Amino acid sequence: MSDLEVQAELAAQAGQPDRSGISGRPRRFGVAETAAGVLALFLLTSAVMPQLLAPGDPLAIDPLSAFAPPSGAHGFGTDESGRDIYTRVVHGTQYSLVIGAAATAIGLGLGIVLGTLAGMLGRVVDFTVNRFLEVLFAFPGLLLALLFILIFGPGVATATIAVGLSTAPGYARIIRAQLISVRSAAFVEAATVLGRTRWQILLRHILPNTLAPLFVLATLGIGQAIVWAATLSYLGLGAEPPTAEWGAMLSAGRTYITSAWWMSFFPGLFIVLTAVTATVLGRSIDRRLRHVSVPGHA
Repeated sequence: MSDLEVQAELAAQAGQPDRSGISGRPRRFGVAETAAGVLALFLLTSAVMPQLLAPGDPLAIDPLSAFAPPSGAHGFGTDESGRDIYTRVVHGTQYSLVIGAAATAIGLGLGIVLGTLAGMLGRVVDFTVNRFLEVLFAFPGLLLALLFILIFGPGVATATIAVGLSTAPGYARIIRAQLISVRSAAFVEAATVLGRTRWQILLRHILPNTLAPLFVLATLGIGQAIVWAATLSYLGLGAEPPTAEWGAMLSAGRTYITSAWWMSFFPGLFIVLTAVTATVLGRSIDRRLRHVSVPGHA
């Protein structure tokens, strides 16, 4: 999607009331939203208190139980060292969510800085920042992350920063488009007439009306960041075995995919479910924010 198309879409979202319901009340939670909420609660509990859901040690080995298929004793089966897959998946949630949240925060932070510079500091700065973003857009996001890791070396921290940097250009363009849309609103013109400085207008009027969509972007971005971080770990550029991280577990299981399918299936399933959950919740938040927003007010 081009920059002009992004601007048009965001302007339309900001300036039109929600017409999804005749009664004017927000739509009730559907089956997909309820399921996503339940799964999100499970994932958050796994990240904060993994011992509550899986009291075992994710690194404990039991060679006599190696390659055990899913059963009552081992719900998700065991790996080549007899480690319980369910325990490792639950404890691996913490790694994946922390990496996803940190990478999203890095990408959003850089996006806010670049988008604000482009949208507020005149044509020269806007032109310079846009050309820089176009250079970054010339590289696919994952390739940009791989180039960063190639320079600074593999590892969890490096992979997190790499994913964050690769998502920053997209956030910057969306924020720039939203800034330009809000900047032309009537309440901003009124603040200018009243003698407010550029920074007062930015901090008190423009940014508060621009950053609301960031809640949606952050929710959607976490799912994307988790998938990319798992991809890097799968390639051996992020978390390394025997770390209980979904991408590393997926990579370890590919050798035994024909004889022990569960080693790859369950980590991959949770990667997909987490990304879908983030998408469903992000779209739900977007709809409800648009419903409660009042166009034209600061």
